[in-house]
Parts: sequence; C-alpha cells; structure tokens
Amino acid sequence: MKKKLLFVSLLAAATMMVSATVSMASPVVIKFSHVVAENTPKGQMAVKFKELIDERLAGKVEVEVFPNSQLFGDNKVIEAMLLGDVQLAAPSLSKFNKYTDSLQIFDLPFLFKDMDAVEKFQKGAKGQELLMSMKNKGLIGLGYLHNGLKQLSASDKLVVPADAAKKKFRIMSSDVLEAQFHAIDAMPLKKPFSEVFTLLQTKAIDGQENTWSNIYSKKFYEVQPYITESNHGVLDYLVITSTEFWMGLPSDLRGEIKQALDEAIAFGNKVADEKSVSDRQQIIDSKRSEIVTLTDAQRELWVESMKPVWKKFEKEIGKEYIDAAIASNK
Repeated sequence: MKKKLLFVSLLAAATMMVSATVSMASPVVIKFSHVVAENTPKGQMAVKFKELIDERLAGKVEVEVFPNSQLFGDNKVIEAMLLGDVQLAAPSLSKFNKYTDSLQIFDLPFLFKDMDAVEKFQKGAKGQELLMSMKNKGLIGLGYLHNGLKQLSASDKLVVPADAAKKKFRIMSSDVLEAQFHAIDAMPLKKPFSEVFTLLQTKAIDGQENTWSNIYSKKFYEVQPYITESNHGVLDYLVITSTEFWMGLPSDLRGEIKQALDEAIAFGNKVADEKSVSDRQQIIDSKRSEIVTLTDAQRELWVESMKPVWKKFEKEIGKEYIDAAIASNK
C-alpha cells in the first residue's frame, strides 16, 4: 500500500513538473484589436508595441495585431475582452459610458484649452486615477492615446452659436455630446463613424465634429465647404485590458509589458500631434474647404453657450475631476 501511495505521489509530481515546463515554454499571447488602418497614429502605436515586445520578450510574449476591425469593432471589443477573446484594445473614450460615468469628462466642451492641458491632466493624479475607474467592472486602463482636438465642419459657415441652430450634426454615442449640441439649439444624431461621409455627401446631415486627422483621412473636407477651427473638445482613446488577464501576469513580466506599452503610446502620441498639424495644412492646400478662424470674442460666445453642460454632468462625472481638468489649463 505504501509503495502504491509513493508511486501515485511521484506520478503526480512528475505530471505537475511537465505541466509547469509546458506552461513556461508557451509564450503569453496578446491579441491587440483596433478599428483603424496601420498607417494611423493608433495603428502605428500598435505596430511599435509589437516591435518592442518582439525585441525584448521574444519567446515569453507574443503580440498579434488585428487592425481595421478584423476581429471586433469598438462596440463589441470590450465584451470580447471580458470573455478573454482579446487582451488589448484602444476604443475612443466615449465608448465607456456603460462601465463608468467619470470618463465622460473628456467629452465636455471647451474644458481643455489645448492638447498640452489634456496631457497634463491625463498624467496627473486624477487622470491616472481614472485609469482604474472600471477595475471593478473587469477593465483596466493602461494609457491614453491621442487623436487631437475636435473641429466643427458644416455645409454653412459657423461663426457664432446661432449659426448652428436647427442644423443636424452627427455625434458619437455620448449623452454629453448630445447635450453639447442641444445647448446651441442644434440637432445631434448618433450615427456610426463609417456612415459619416455618405451622410454629409447626401446632405442627410449638415455637419459633424472631428479631429483634423479624421477630417482629412476620411475626406470629410471634400463634402463640407466650411470647417470652423473651434478646438472645442478632445477625441482620445483609452488603451485597455481585462483585470483578469493583467493581474494574472507575473509581476516582472507585467512590468516589462507596461514599459513597452508606455513607450509605444508616447510614440503614437507624437505621430498624432505631427499628423494633426500636417493634415490641417493638407486641407488648406486642397482649397476644397474654407477654414473659419474665430476671434477671441466669437470663441467666447461658443464657450458660454456650451459651458452649462459642465454643470449638468458634474455629479455624474465628479466635481473633483472637472476641477483638476480646469487646473490643468494653467
């Protein structure tokens, strides 16, 4: 009986050793799903992350990048992540309303005066705190990825808020953005990004809000005679992972992956900043759309018209976050 027990114990130990060896030999696979092309700032960030991991953690970690919604669109990727089907994604910040109210802060109009203020807030204590605002829902934010400040394009020239009255504007699915356009007596319509060009071309809508890079890459400027340089909001992304996946990694490996991701995000943000400037110039050079520059007095009219939206969502978002964002402008 003792010999039999000893044999069983040795067999179990050997099985555990073999399993451990196989486990150690198998690299951690990170599927990174996003919805844009590889030549975009987000796409280039993802490729850079893969390159850094291949260089530093070959054999330990394997990154598979799936651009252009090859795996999932932004509306499905979070559910897929919670099921373990994907490990990294970078949806726009407006996509997280279902999981936290606080990230709505980035949709508030005229909250940040420029991208330097956005960066300052995101790197500050409250911005970093927001990365963990969905941890209890199974999601962890790993970093903010820039697209840029939003402009208003339209079929008619928009100089003062009254010019937008009764006009239809496409927006992302966001209660804050809906309130923003209601504040100027306009009609916001929640429509998929993929439909915007056709909606503008057929005049089913009068205008839209977007960054210089999106306006240029999606050719919105070709079907919108006017673009008001309002810089009224920010369009950024949140690089996320699942709490289960991230906390399940060995701490040393997690640290190395995070370091590579931080470097890739910094690279992507640099690309985004440069692209914003160059794409704006490409639109000017095309002469297809007139860029409307607001005077300080005209811009202030827009600010005062939309600013009540801050108060409307203050309780949902958290006054402490809004105060920290305002302070980042100094």
